[in-house]
Amino acid sequence: MASNGHKPVARLAGKDLVTSGEVRANLAAAELYEQAIRRGEAKITAEGALVAYTGQHTGRSPKDKFVVRDATTENTVWWDNNAAISSEHFDILLEDFLAQAGSLDLFVQDLVGGADPANSLPVRVVTEYAWHSLFIRNLLIRPDRASLAAFEPKMTIIDLPSFKADPARHGTRTQTIIAVDLTRMIVLIGGTSYAGEMKKSVFTALNFLLPKAGVMPMHCSANTDDAGSSAVFFGLSGTGKTTLSADPSRTLIGDDEHGWGPEGIFNFEGGCYAKTIRLSAEAEPEIFATTQRFGTVLENVVLDANRTPDFNDGSLTENTRCAYPLDFIPNASATGRAPHPKNIVMLTADAFGVLPPIAKLTPAQAMYHFLSGYTAKVAGTEKGVTEPEATFSTCFGAPFMPRHPSEYGNLLRELIAEHGVDCWLVNTGWTGGAYGVGHRMPIKATRALLSAALDGSLKGVEFRTDSNFGFDVPVAVPGVDSKILDPRSTWADTNAYDRQAQKLVDMFVTNFAKFEDHVDDGVRGAAPGLKVAAE
Repeated sequence: MASNGHKPVARLAGKDLVTSGEVRANLAAAELYEQAIRRGEAKITAEGALVAYTGQHTGRSPKDKFVVRDATTENTVWWDNNAAISSEHFDILLEDFLAQAGSLDLFVQDLVGGADPANSLPVRVVTEYAWHSLFIRNLLIRPDRASLAAFEPKMTIIDLPSFKADPARHGTRTQTIIAVDLTRMIVLIGGTSYAGEMKKSVFTALNFLLPKAGVMPMHCSANTDDAGSSAVFFGLSGTGKTTLSADPSRTLIGDDEHGWGPEGIFNFEGGCYAKTIRLSAEAEPEIFATTQRFGTVLENVVLDANRTPDFNDGSLTENTRCAYPLDFIPNASATGRAPHPKNIVMLTADAFGVLPPIAKLTPAQAMYHFLSGYTAKVAGTEKGVTEPEATFSTCFGAPFMPRHPSEYGNLLRELIAEHGVDCWLVNTGWTGGAYGVGHRMPIKATRALLSAALDGSLKGVEFRTDSNFGFDVPVAVPGVDSKILDPRSTWADTNAYDRQAQKLVDMFVTNFAKFEDHVDDGVRGAAPGLKVAAE
């Protein structure tokens, strides 16, 4: 439904957002397609998906994200991890956003973050682009029409890619800005067309709000079996959260963001945002199928002459994506909720080729690795990252964690103990050598090991204690090449492996030093220590 600017689009900090342009509120996919094509924002693929290109920004811009530092956030936000912007600068920024929006056609979606009604966040998203409106409609939870009639937003996002911040006037780093006011629950996004900034802003807000209610927010995917034995998969972008949770034998709860509360786990979202680089129907049939239908948004995917997506073409970015509603996956949960998990899987893409494909963690080791958050940044996920590089991102999601990691870590440890959860570390990264020498872990082997962990059969196999990290590693698993379970044996030069292992152990120890005062002796004792294996 379209209207002119006589009615306020949103009310923010006592000010009304009013535009002289047209306002199109809560349009469905077909209407948003029409608007995106008419306005020259996107194209339609041969298979019916909508494809859009984001220009300069093909990934998140974490260095341009700021949180308002005020009385609410002064002692609750982890400022070592979150860049601050003053309330005064935010107020000027808001005035200028409202002024620019006042002459634009705008698209509005009223949506919800959080499938648990007791812990949900109603969000009004105002966008300059029609395709952005479809993207966020796919990604968040869509209220029914009856709920829309009484919708009252508790958070408002304004996304204007055409807005260019002025560092001198607005206190920003560049012309790009993601400004988050956690007191007034306003997010302003400008200078970037990358749609993922919107969904991660909602995640940031929930990460701030939910711990106060005793709910653990998690950067994870989740699924469950017919018996209600659910599992969560922690991991950063590119580690396999989406791929591994989209298991045809299990019900998908969600692929990226969840909460763990008194009643179990629940999805924050109503859709999925999957990487598509080198996507194939053979390896990932469920995700591939979503790219072949009307309603899915493809981001920065190159089309051939017939307008068929070429998922092997990373010339624009390695961070090509598809955004689709959760019900596009055949075995997706209709409720977005599941019982307390029986298994927690921590995914890492080890660029050093040191870690085994799977390891069993004690509760203390689980907290150690959760706080460490080791992985490799995948090319294109963030601006300036052109190839995988080792990184530590605490809680497997540091860019979205406003509070100190110890708050999340202690909550997780309490929940693991209360519900007797088994914890696993899974390496989806490199084997046979480091990045550039070795190769990615075979997905068939990863799936087989995960299945054995989730169905309980892995508990019956023989384990060895890893000499570098101290966790338990299976010696042999039916259907999996035993050699791959011992990463050292996959290297042509075992001395080179030992040097890499020493380097990685040292990185873990150095990184964890900042957390040592926030954990007990058991967690400190879970630190790795190198004992070089005999030749």
